[in-house]
Amino acid sequence: MTLQFDNPPADPVPALEAWVQAAWTESNVPNPNAMTLCTVDAHGAPHARIVLLKHFDDEGAVFFTNRQSAKGEQLSADARVALVLHWDHMGRQVRIEGTASAVSDEQSDAYFASRHPESRLGAWASQQSQPCASRDVLLQQLEAARAACDTPDNPARPPHWGGYRVSLDVIEFWQDGEHRLHDRMRYVRDGDTWQSTRLQP
Repeated sequence: MTLQFDNPPADPVPALEAWVQAAWTESNVPNPNAMTLCTVDAHGAPHARIVLLKHFDDEGAVFFTNRQSAKGEQLSADARVALVLHWDHMGRQVRIEGTASAVSDEQSDAYFASRHPESRLGAWASQQSQPCASRDVLLQQLEAARAACDTPDNPARPPHWGGYRVSLDVIEFWQDGEHRLHDRMRYVRDGDTWQSTRLQP
């Protein structure tokens, strides 16, 4: 789908869905669903890291993580976040601003079950964001998790691991333009509708 910046659609979500789908189907780059997640901690300090977009619809963008990690603690302190998806090979970028909330246990279970069993054991083994003396220590934790698991070939989801959905409060599209005269369109949700504004590059 080509977004018409001078005649933008009333609803930006289908256009964003089309951009996400195009990133998957029109390139062979690894992790076209990689996105920057920006949070702030309890002291107001910003933090950013890459997470993977695992689901997207008109209710928001979903990623999964250890909820006891640094990002999980920051989301508990302040659920307002920003996301950035950048597809350099397509000359496109999307910014999303919204509030993160936990997805259902059923959705977290379903995605966790789709992961490789070793990755699922790793979710039990890793105390994400905590200090680690060496890789040997991490591997020892993995083996301890394996020994403690009743079904190591099919580990269940840890209670502290799950998904977050970021609401779509603001969506900004950026399309590469000749001589850096890029196209930008910002949408702000207003109840059940959207207000769009074309921005200068």
